[in-house]
Amino acid sequence: MQKNTHFSFLITLLSTFLKLSLVVLVLMSLVRFYIFIAYSNAFSYDIMETMAAFWLGVRLDISIIAYINSLAVVLVFFIWILHLKFLQKYLYNFFRLYFVLFLTLLSLLTFTDLAYLSYFGEHATLMIFGVFDDDTEALLRTAFANYNIPLFVFGFLLYFSLLYFLVFKIVRQKEVSSLTWSLWQQSFFFLFLILSIALLGRGSLGLFPLAYNTQDVSADPFLNRLPQTSTYALINSYEQYEKSKSGNYDLIKTVGFSKNIEKAFEIHKQTQQIDKTDLLSNIHYKTPSNELLKEKPAHVVVVMVESFGMPLLDYQSESFNIMGKLKKHFEEDTLFTRFISSSNGTIVSLEPTLLNIAARPGSTSFAQSEYMSTEFKQASARVYKDAGYETSFVYGGDLSWRNIGRFVLKQGFDSASGKAVIADALGKNMESISHDWGVFDEYLYQYIEQKLQNATKPQFIFVLTTNNHPPYKIPQDYTSNRLEIADDLKEHITGDIALMQQRFKDYAYAVDMAGAFLDKIKSSSLAQNTVVAFTADNNTIEGNMRYENHYTQTKRIPFYLYLPEYLKPKKAIDTLVPASHKDIFPTLYNLTLSDANYTVIGTNLLDESVLHCGFNDAGVIMSADGGFEKGKASSASEKKCEEYYKASLAVTEFLIQSHK
Repeated sequence: MQKNTHFSFLITLLSTFLKLSLVVLVLMSLVRFYIFIAYSNAFSYDIMETMAAFWLGVRLDISIIAYINSLAVVLVFFIWILHLKFLQKYLYNFFRLYFVLFLTLLSLLTFTDLAYLSYFGEHATLMIFGVFDDDTEALLRTAFANYNIPLFVFGFLLYFSLLYFLVFKIVRQKEVSSLTWSLWQQSFFFLFLILSIALLGRGSLGLFPLAYNTQDVSADPFLNRLPQTSTYALINSYEQYEKSKSGNYDLIKTVGFSKNIEKAFEIHKQTQQIDKTDLLSNIHYKTPSNELLKEKPAHVVVVMVESFGMPLLDYQSESFNIMGKLKKHFEEDTLFTRFISSSNGTIVSLEPTLLNIAARPGSTSFAQSEYMSTEFKQASARVYKDAGYETSFVYGGDLSWRNIGRFVLKQGFDSASGKAVIADALGKNMESISHDWGVFDEYLYQYIEQKLQNATKPQFIFVLTTNNHPPYKIPQDYTSNRLEIADDLKEHITGDIALMQQRFKDYAYAVDMAGAFLDKIKSSSLAQNTVVAFTADNNTIEGNMRYENHYTQTKRIPFYLYLPEYLKPKKAIDTLVPASHKDIFPTLYNLTLSDANYTVIGTNLLDESVLHCGFNDAGVIMSADGGFEKGKASSASEKKCEEYYKASLAVTEFLIQSHK
C-alpha cells in the first residue's frame, strides 16, 4: 500500500469523525431547544436576541465537540507521520470505543445539569457538589417519590442504545478512494486540521477562550443563560468548588479591593470618615439604652421556612388558598416585601444569616470548610447569649446534615436540637411524625411552643424547618385547602403540573403550620413577651415559574415580624425597604436588646438614615428601583447598590479572615 493510500484511509476515517460530530451537534442543539421550550421565563422574546443565544450555544457546543475530537485527530496525525499502516485494521474499533466513552460522559454531564436545572431553574453551580454532603438515602427516596425512575431508566437505556447505534453506524470502515496528494499537501492538510480543531475548541480569536468569556446576548437573564453548555457549567462549578475548598478563595481581589480595602469600608459605610487604624471597628455597633427591655426582655424566635418564596402568594384566592392560617398574620403585622434570599441553597443562606454577613459567591459552606470549628465573634446567638438569653438552634432534620449541629454549637448556641430530640420531648414515635428529611413542621412548632412555655429565662431560638422540600410529603391526617390552579397561574408554570400540584400542597402545609404556630402564640400569654420572625432560605420554586419582572420576583422571600405591643415602634415601618438576610439581626437587635454590642454587615431596617440594599451570592441585587443583576445597573439607585454590594462582600471577607 502506497503512502497516498494510507493517507486516503486516514482521510476516510476522519470523515466519519466529522459526520458523528454533526450528529452530536444536532443532539446538543435539541437539548438547548428543549430547555428553551420548558424553562423560558418570559412570554415573548426578541427574535434576533433568541437567534443570537442559540448561535452562541452552537459555538459553545462546537467547542466541546472539538475537545473530544482533538485527541482523536492527534492520534491519527501520529499514525500518518510515523506511517503506522499495521494499525489500520484496529482503528475503527478503537475509535468506536473512544467516542462511546466520551459521548457517554458528555451525556451524563448533560443529564446531571438538566436535573439541576429542573429544580433550581439555572445551570449547575458549585452547590451541586453539596449533594455528596447531603443525606444520600433521603435523596434517593426523594428521587423515587417525585420521579418515575423506572421510566427514566428505560429512557436512558433507549437513549444510550440509540447513541451507541449511531456511533457504530457512522464510525465504520468504508471503501477508500486513493488520493494523489503530495507529501506537502498532506502535511498542509494536517496542519490546517489541527489548527482548526484548536481554534474551534477555543471558540474565539480574542484574548480569552469563548467558554471563559461568554458575552451576554440580551438584557433577559434566561436568554443569557441559554447558550451555556452543561459540560462547561459543571467544569466551572467544580473549579469554584475546589478553589473554595483549597483555601485559595480571594473574594477581596475578585470584587476589586485587594489593594484598597479601606475604600471598601468607606463605600460600605457610605462615608470617608472611617477608622483606618482598626477597620473592623467601623462595623461595630451598639443598640440604644432601653430600660423597659432591661426589665422585660422578650423571647425571640426566628424561623427559616424551607423554600418559602413570596411570588406564589400573589395568586392567593379562595380557590387557591396557598396561605392558609398565615394570611391574617401577614396582613396584621409587619411584612417586608422587597426582601431577597442570600442564596439559592439552604446552607448557604442559613450560615450568613447566623453569622451576620453577606453570602459569599463561589464558596462552600463554613461548616464543611476550614472554618468548621471557628468561633465567629459576630454570630447572632452570641449577641443574645451575652445579653443573658438561653440560646437554642432547632432543626427539624438530622443535626449531622452538613455538620450543622457541630457548627452552631461553636457560634454561641447553648444547645442544638434535631428530629430525635424533638420526638423524644414530645413523647412521639419519630417514624410516625417524620418525612424523609425530618419531622413534619407541626411537631417542630409544638416543640418550640413547649420550650417557650417551660422557659425560666429569656429565650433566643433559631428554627430551620424541613417541609416544603422534595419529596413533598405532608401528614396523612392533614386536610389541604383548596388549591385549584387557575389559568393565570398555569401560564406562569414551566414545570410538570402534577408535580407542581404536589409542591403546592406541601408549600401550603408549611405556610399553614407557620400560621397555626402564630395563632397559638398570640392566643396565649406568650403574646405579651415573644417576638416571632419568619423568613425563608430561598425561593426554589422559581425554577418552575416564569415572571414578568425576573430579578424583582425570582429571589423574593418574606421577612415577617410579630412584635408585642410594648416593642412596636411609634413610627410606621417602611416595609418597602430593599433588604436581604444580612439585615435580619441588625433589625432584631435594635428592637429587642438594650446596650448590646454587635458586629454586622447588614443594616437596621428601621433606620432611615442609612443605605438599604438587598443582595445574594448569585449577584442579584435589590434596590429601591427593583431587582437587577450585577453589572446591569441603570438608575442612580441601582448603581449605588451595586457599588455597595461589592464593597460589602470585601468587608465580609475581611471580617472572616480576621478569625484566621
